[in-house]
Amino acid sequence: MSIHLDLSNIASDAQQISNDGLEFIDLNVIKPDPEALDLAPSDFALKHNILPMAIDGDSVVVAMGSLASLQAVDDLGILIQRPVTAVLADPALIKERIQGFFLERMLSGLPSDEGGATEVSENADLSDLTRMAGETEVVQTVNAIFAQAVRDGASDIHIEPYEREVKIRFRIDGMLSDIMRPPKRLHAALVSRLKILGEMNIAERRLPQDGRIKITIGGRQIDVRVSIVPTVFGERAVMRILDKGTAMLGLEELGMQPDTLARYRKTISVPYGIILATGPTGSGKSTSLYASLQEIWSPETNILTIEDPVEYQVPGISQIQVRASIGLTFANGLRSIVRQDPDVIMVGEIRDHETADIAINAALTGHLVFSTLHTNDSAGAVTRLLDMGVEPYLVASSLMGVVAQRLVRRVCSNCAEPYEPPIESLLAIGIDPDKAPKGVFRKGRGCERCQNTGYRGRQGLYEFLAVDETVRRLTVERASASVIKAHGIEAQGMRTLVGDGRIAVLAGKTTPEEIMRVSQREDL
Repeated sequence: MSIHLDLSNIASDAQQISNDGLEFIDLNVIKPDPEALDLAPSDFALKHNILPMAIDGDSVVVAMGSLASLQAVDDLGILIQRPVTAVLADPALIKERIQGFFLERMLSGLPSDEGGATEVSENADLSDLTRMAGETEVVQTVNAIFAQAVRDGASDIHIEPYEREVKIRFRIDGMLSDIMRPPKRLHAALVSRLKILGEMNIAERRLPQDGRIKITIGGRQIDVRVSIVPTVFGERAVMRILDKGTAMLGLEELGMQPDTLARYRKTISVPYGIILATGPTGSGKSTSLYASLQEIWSPETNILTIEDPVEYQVPGISQIQVRASIGLTFANGLRSIVRQDPDVIMVGEIRDHETADIAINAALTGHLVFSTLHTNDSAGAVTRLLDMGVEPYLVASSLMGVVAQRLVRRVCSNCAEPYEPPIESLLAIGIDPDKAPKGVFRKGRGCERCQNTGYRGRQGLYEFLAVDETVRRLTVERASASVIKAHGIEAQGMRTLVGDGRIAVLAGKTTPEEIMRVSQREDL
């Protein structure tokens, strides 16, 4: 049977007949009819991954990913009391289209600056705030903010009050950009709504508060970490989006070059010692450590972590949340973990001498310890531990390796085109313009998919220093970070962050400007 989708501009090769006699449609070419989509309950469509495509007379054309969904298509027909015709399509595209439609439907409810809820002053009492936080306009606005953030792939949402306006900004691929400006009159109610969702004290507006929200957006389970602080013009909220669907990457997916990955894998296979990930906030350190833990996990190992906060729940690993307010700090928690018979320990961050001392002692007594430090490069981690007051001989005997990392934005694959970078940019990352191959450099023109930035998605740059006998000797001698780094480059073939960036630029994956944005030029 031929299916009439009433879309005359569809290419003739968009449809084909499958081996099962069902028509196969290409969802990259054929767009679902919103009227047909409205017929299916969102939870039913998401659960069974079926997509109403078009209304063909009395019948509804429904796309499914496999024959296993035929029963669900029949059930939908009974549910909407209309005959249905099944077609096949790519299951991943079906899921993407369903999520996209329901997110757009949520966003269409975003209120304007005209009419609606009454204004609430910052001195409003608790009953006013509670009432306002539950009003339809406020609920729709908060839902729309979350929906758009998930759709755009944002990692953070900022709600920033000023004297006459409220700005909402998203951090996408590491960069902040203005997204919307809801009415100023809604600000107090929006923050109160977030407090209710995050189980915070709605009446407290003078002190900072932290909370956590669990929401479902487009069929995806999303955890949101909320931080609210008082400012001159009202409370400022920042929400970190923790998308469980994109969190858990394997080591191969991090973007390490093959030689760096081989050296890193060899180091994390040791039975005891400390392995550190370094870099600024938001450089992907936690993701790398989670990937490392998954790599070495086995039914025979006991892995415990202490984190602030626990960002992602990892199956098979016991995770402890730092609670400084009741005395559960990194140091106290680490002392208890050591008595839990662990094989591997992950400490979210080494912040002080006490935590560093306990972590090093755990490594010396036969445990493999992973942790993070805030340093600019891998060699700087050695001197940072010494600056914290740890004895040089303890660092030398416990430290196994340090990986420094950054995240750079990737050129958007949809609008990438060849270009010639400025000579200064090439020289800054160590590429000789006269010897550079022609036609390898690429830059995004800017399109709808990348919000006209020219970049979409990110990848890691990695600098891995293995601690060998020479590094141990230099540590005991309290040598500078530059001396240790020079040894790593000359004797180990260590590639610096900028060196790793050069490879990505020559492969057309990113631009010299991106490399310079996240890493320090080596001639400074």
